[in-house]
Amino acid sequence: MTVRVLLADDQTLIRAGFRVLIDSAADLTVVGEAATGGQAVALARDTGADVVLMDIRMPEMDGLSATRLITADPQLGGTRVLILTTFEVDEYVFQALRAGASGFLGKGVEPAELLDAIRTVAAGDALLSPKAVQGLISRFLAEPEPQPRATPEVLRALTERELEIMTLVAAGLSNEQIAARLVMSPLTAKTHVNRAMAKLGARDRAQLVVIAYQTGLVRTDPPVR
Repeated sequence: MTVRVLLADDQTLIRAGFRVLIDSAADLTVVGEAATGGQAVALARDTGADVVLMDIRMPEMDGLSATRLITADPQLGGTRVLILTTFEVDEYVFQALRAGASGFLGKGVEPAELLDAIRTVAAGDALLSPKAVQGLISRFLAEPEPQPRATPEVLRALTERELEIMTLVAAGLSNEQIAARLVMSPLTAKTHVNRAMAKLGARDRAQLVVIAYQTGLVRTDPPVR
């Protein structure tokens, strides 16, 4: 199956470079280009893209605002957003997570890493490293949010194995790492993750991590004094 990618960046040269790279992969194809956040939202709907490679700083509407609109649109439930920017700072990572992005990469990433990242996000996984998870989620939960937070009661829908795996996902482990930890195949680990996401209404692993912290299944470490 070919992953359909939409490029959203206000610099034509950068988009052209990404197009050549992505189209060089047999399993990836660029289905559109957007120079503004507004165009990205419209093209996401028109093209049915699987992944939107989104820059943060764009005219008219920035990438974070566009991401919020895409992830909140029921018609785009299968579309994932991968934030790609030159501004690799915690504030942007935090805002990208809150906006519903499934991943965050700096523009200095190696070509092979970018292609793998697109595949990872398209598969419903999230690009959240274990190092980033603790600090980002701690801040995420400390900030006021417009929607109600998940309560511990929602976890009753999960089996003990799903709860165990959800805890490992929240720790930043991949399906392969979970499989090695619990002595199972990566496919079995992925199946449990997908079932947990379906039961909890999580869009992807990033949301599953957030729910794990919101419900108290996983707790942030107290600050070091």
